[in-house]
Amino acid sequence: MLQFILRRIAISAVILVLGSALMYFATINSGDPLQDLRETRAENREQLIEARIRNMNLDMPWWQRYLTWLTGAGKCLVLQCDLGTTRDGANVNSLLLGAAGASLRLVALSVALAIIIGITLGVLSAIRQYSGFDYSITFLAFLFFSLPVFWAAVLLKDFGAIRFNNWMADPQLTTVAMGVIAIVFGLLIASVLGGDIRRQALTFLVTAGVVFGAVFWFDRIGWWRQPALGLPLIIVGGLAALAFFLVLTVGLQHRRILYAGLGTLAVGVVSYFLVQPLIQDPSWGLVLLLALVAAVVGAAIGWFFGGFEKKTSMVVNIGTALAFGFLVFMDQLLRNWAGFLDVAPQGRPIGTIGDARIPSERLEGNFWIEIYNWGVQLILPTIVLTLISIAGYSRYTRASMLETINQDYIRTARSKGLSDRVVYTKHALRNALIPITTIVAFDFAALLGGAVITETIFGWKGLGAIFRDGLNTVDPGPVMAYYLVAGGAAVLMNMLADIAYAFLDPRIRR
Repeated sequence: MLQFILRRIAISAVILVLGSALMYFATINSGDPLQDLRETRAENREQLIEARIRNMNLDMPWWQRYLTWLTGAGKCLVLQCDLGTTRDGANVNSLLLGAAGASLRLVALSVALAIIIGITLGVLSAIRQYSGFDYSITFLAFLFFSLPVFWAAVLLKDFGAIRFNNWMADPQLTTVAMGVIAIVFGLLIASVLGGDIRRQALTFLVTAGVVFGAVFWFDRIGWWRQPALGLPLIIVGGLAALAFFLVLTVGLQHRRILYAGLGTLAVGVVSYFLVQPLIQDPSWGLVLLLALVAAVVGAAIGWFFGGFEKKTSMVVNIGTALAFGFLVFMDQLLRNWAGFLDVAPQGRPIGTIGDARIPSERLEGNFWIEIYNWGVQLILPTIVLTLISIAGYSRYTRASMLETINQDYIRTARSKGLSDRVVYTKHALRNALIPITTIVAFDFAALLGGAVITETIFGWKGLGAIFRDGLNTVDPGPVMAYYLVAGGAAVLMNMLADIAYAFLDPRIRR
């Protein structure tokens, strides 16, 4: 396995070098970097031209300039990058650090959300093949996959920011809007749970009624400006998480692990009151420490009450404890939404142009409001990138899952009397994920390229901005910095994909 990875690294390095040479040559021949100075009427025109020639080494042949850049980029292997300067003398290293941080925040979050949501939808579509849910997901996947990025981004700015900010000034829903929300949720839950027509109709009516009542109540109490989950909803969410992990592992009929999970939730309810003073204004270190404590407590309860399936019991209880802790975290975050609205410029929380965060001196050091200040600027561009990736993940997962469940070893597992839950989760899903790892690796690098358009529309100062500016000014420094990050990300993600192959299929290790 190590020899295989080393060979892949060597091949990838050669590809990166050849690609960088092609990119450099294409960039410097895309225009005249001195055109703006040749057309100027400034008195020091000749001095400005000479200064730019020195900054960009235009008095050297192109291959020598490229080797100079390659030598500086090669120092990145020892964490001493020297990517040169822009045509105006700005340090490219500094530009890259700021831009890469902004872009990687967008891309990493988008990829994580797309993987979780897309694979889940793909698996459910395969299990519910040719159902209403499958047809709906197929239609939406093709719709999102074919949407032009610039068009979707503009629509999202209009509805997700401008109109949402206007609505937040006096948030109220009409009865028709409540009915539409209830119908959508009812159809979604009914299609996911499946069953005959009678069962789906009953599921739809119950879900739609509950959702309509909840939305109506939220609207009456002004929940949209002062939201909170509250302990009852946290308990309901914890029970849903416990049921989810049980269904994925041993099923709801395993009483011992079920009781252990209920015990974990009981400890969580007690802890809810104990940690309230600590989480009024915590730090990330404290939040991570509390999450670690929740995982340890869940593992301990699963170990002591798991019986002969201690390992499975620990997994279920750790997942339940972390889910309960996440709901407590979200409850506290929602309670501070009103505080963020008070400090948001003109009461408009969602920004539409760039990373327009509120100055820290206006936040009074509140941990939760700082999260909003950091996160709301990511919402719109992240949604755009996520929707595009979800479409691909859901279709690839569905196809891979359908191919896997028709294999002979799946039929053998069913002939042994194993339940559909065991067949799907322990046998089919793990093997179906093997080709998806390749898609993840390429999608991460592709999103860095797609982010150029998204960042332009939202005014986000990331890698797309320096790439675009470099092309417009015929300056290879910023363009090659973008290539270095995008190409390096592609190589790194492919290496991680190879390691994931070995984890998902032990035969690959040999």
